[in-house]
Amino acid sequence: MITRDMKIAEIISRHPETIEVFQTFGLACLECQIADFEEVEHGAGVHNVDIEKLLAALNEAVTD
Repeated sequence: MITRDMKIAEIISRHPETIEVFQTFGLACLECQIADFEEVEHGAGVHNVDIEKLLAALNEAVTD
């Protein structure tokens, strides 16, 4: 389960299927230099993304 306090790079590394979700929400996480250190909640806040909708979409995309 993906949670708001997980690092973005960790999520992408473990679940590459989430890349498209991040892109859909306007988060270019693969190109972001701080993705290794930034938590999902912070990234969502910086980009004015609804964290609950983002988390729901990310968890729906996870295949394992």
